[in-house]
Amino acid sequence: MSELITADLVDLDLSADTKEAAARSLAERMVAAGRVTDLDGFLADVAAREEQMPTGLDGGIGIPHCRSEHVTEPTLAFGRSTTRIDFGAPDGPADLIFLIAAPAGADSDHLTILSSLARSLMNAEFTGALRAADDPARAAALIRGDEEPSAAPDSAAAGAPDSAAEEPAAEEPKDAANGPAEPTGASEPTGAAPAPAAAAAPFRIVAVTSCPTGIAHTYMAAESLENAAREAGVELVVETQGSAGFEKLPAATIAAADAVIFAHDVEVRDKERFAGKPTVDVGVKAGINRPAELVAEARDKAARGETSAPADAAGDASDGSAPMDAGGDHFGTRLRKWLMTGVSYMVPFVAAGGLLIALAFAIGGYEIANAKSVADHFVWTETASWAALLFQIGSAAFTFLVPVLAGYIAYGMADRPGLVPGFVGGFIATTIKAGFLGGLVAGLIAGAVVMGIQRFKVPAALRGIMPVVVIPLISSAVVGFLMFVVIGKPIASAQGAMTDWLNGLSGANAIGLGVILGLMMCFDLGGPVNKVAYAFATGGIAVSNPSDGSLKIMAAVMAAGMVPPLAMALATTVRGKLFTKTERENGKAAWVLGASFISEGAIPFAAADPLRVIPSSMVGGAITGALSMAFGCTLRAPHGGIFVVPLIGQPFLYLLAIVAGTVVTAGLVVFLKGLRKKAEAGATATAGGDASAKGAAGDEEKVAVAV
Repeated sequence: MSELITADLVDLDLSADTKEAAARSLAERMVAAGRVTDLDGFLADVAAREEQMPTGLDGGIGIPHCRSEHVTEPTLAFGRSTTRIDFGAPDGPADLIFLIAAPAGADSDHLTILSSLARSLMNAEFTGALRAADDPARAAALIRGDEEPSAAPDSAAAGAPDSAAEEPAAEEPKDAANGPAEPTGASEPTGAAPAPAAAAAPFRIVAVTSCPTGIAHTYMAAESLENAAREAGVELVVETQGSAGFEKLPAATIAAADAVIFAHDVEVRDKERFAGKPTVDVGVKAGINRPAELVAEARDKAARGETSAPADAAGDASDGSAPMDAGGDHFGTRLRKWLMTGVSYMVPFVAAGGLLIALAFAIGGYEIANAKSVADHFVWTETASWAALLFQIGSAAFTFLVPVLAGYIAYGMADRPGLVPGFVGGFIATTIKAGFLGGLVAGLIAGAVVMGIQRFKVPAALRGIMPVVVIPLISSAVVGFLMFVVIGKPIASAQGAMTDWLNGLSGANAIGLGVILGLMMCFDLGGPVNKVAYAFATGGIAVSNPSDGSLKIMAAVMAAGMVPPLAMALATTVRGKLFTKTERENGKAAWVLGASFISEGAIPFAAADPLRVIPSSMVGGAITGALSMAFGCTLRAPHGGIFVVPLIGQPFLYLLAIVAGTVVTAGLVVFLKGLRKKAEAGATATAGGDASAKGAAGDEEKVAVAV
């Protein structure tokens, strides 16, 4: 097994000025070492991970990382920047850059080493030693753990295995937290300093940390929380749910805890174990950046008696778990998360069903929608039968759209107990023709009802049947009553009115809607606003017989979403000098991403220069959306880009609309970047002129003195 890092993977004078360039520079060392097989493929995986959440940390640290099929073995490359590079940390740019690469099926031994590094980054002595290192071999040895930070040449304590903390009582727990074998599971309790009085038991917290990759942030948050708890005199145990697997905290430890902290960006596994405890629920970076605040908040919630679910239900592992919105975010943020949870689960049904239906139309024509059921009539040798089969499978997938949307909105609010009433409410919405809007409302009502039920204390005799019988029964009945009798019909009327309005759109009204949808699709390039516009469009065609207005909206949304990456690709082609080498490489990939309707292909450009790229993209998207609506283009498939052009109404005009928006956006980006270059050149010339003038004046003074 090769070493995780060698001197060849260390650059103590990293000259990159952007995070993309830094990742490329370090990744090139991995390629040279034979640890990465495809540089561009690996960098694409790094960029995809970076889009999920910035990897900058307080203290001048950047840790871009990913798991990739292009990595042959777990590897770490280290770079030290003199100019500092922005990785999105709250306190500013980073000078210590760690690029962590793990194979798609990384083994637990190496991931344990990586997680130990993540914990070491929270140690000021470790990062200080790296900043002082003047030899790549020494830096690699420090990172591997072969050399202790205290063994620096100028240290008086050279060779001491443990430059002990000043408080002996806290020393043993600290070692337990930092030991190399620890990160794969739950940590030992951090020992609080002994209380001056005798008997009072310490305040106890259990915590869970996790991040999308499960390599770095997971363990850094754990280390940060443990250190903060130790300083506060709190006993804290962390369950790290990382890539190397995790060991569940003992039930007795959880039962004895006074509060819970969740610092996570992926769903906590077996979350119901912690039900009934005061809970602080935040993102993993909050666990790294403000652990003391989280510990204090957990103590405050325990003092006020706030619990995430009925305390009586906490002992049963099958009980409904705590609502996912516990603590932290304000209502608007939580509402957006709930809605996005539902949309994210709905989109695969849209894509699968819509593409199957589009393929059926391509094979058998639009009249295939009226074919008999293939269960009663299917001829293996007839093309029409196969087209009918595809259409009916796609239609079956479409029937789940609104129930899935409602079910997972409720799940986002109340976890698993919200699924049953959410799906029931969503199905009722389709029954009463309340459509996409009805599904949204049903999901929110279902989640709210379950959260309300969970606040009630129940007799001990009902504990076992609460999650299996009582919560599903009561919540489904309440949601069903509200949807059928109270609010369902008004929502259905509103949905019908909106459908009629869409069908009646023509002229300026249709063009105006196209402008709005185009602006939304290009505002955040795959973010929440983009997804709202996309969900609005797909909801309109997710019926057996979509209206002409809905088909026009779907066409406008997809066309506008293709513009940003195509425009960036065009701009890097016609004026490559305005872009970095990395951006020019990204531009090549953006051709394919844009043609495939993947708006995220423009994110690297927007992240590097948002003030020029995003407004330019919005202008081009608005033009494309308006032209698509004006031309009367229609689309029955919810995805596919240029690959579904044969299924588009007015295909040539549709392509013209896309080309127009792409050219406008590319032209604006080139123009704005050109102005910036001229301004920079002018500033440089001015600075040079000032320096020359000062030099001339100095020479004159010297001459005068000599005279």
